[in-house]
Amino acid sequence: MSEKVESKKSALRGEFGFFDDPRDTFEYIIAKTKSLPRLPDALKKEENLVKGCVSSLWLAPSFDAQSGECSFASDADSVITRGIAALVCETYTGLTPAEVLELSPGIFDELKIGTQLTPNRRNGLGQLCAKIADFAKSRLGAGAPGSE
Repeated sequence: MSEKVESKKSALRGEFGFFDDPRDTFEYIIAKTKSLPRLPDALKKEENLVKGCVSSLWLAPSFDAQSGECSFASDADSVITRGIAALVCETYTGLTPAEVLELSPGIFDELKIGTQLTPNRRNGLGQLCAKIADFAKSRLGAGAPGSE
């Protein structure tokens, strides 16, 4: 596993590993979300909509060919969906396409974030992670270091 992926996982464990009560975890995620900028309306288009979510959730991926890194931004009309999506985007941002694919979304279950969601929200989390993985796959070999 790459050093960047291990570092991301370690940071998540450090940030969320001490929560015993899932309500505390989600209150923390929601509180962090309040200071985040909203996605511009121009990016809230059909192609960025994550299918399978209860609420409207948009994912705006980008790729920097110079650094070889992916970036992900999101927004949603539900505060909890917005918060979880922001956490997922923050987790995968700054990784190469190969590293994005290396970092299993199972980390969110390990931290009891995914496992505490309702079935519909859990499906939305899965769809978001799948859309991120699809974007990374589309960028493999796009000149990114380590993506051959």
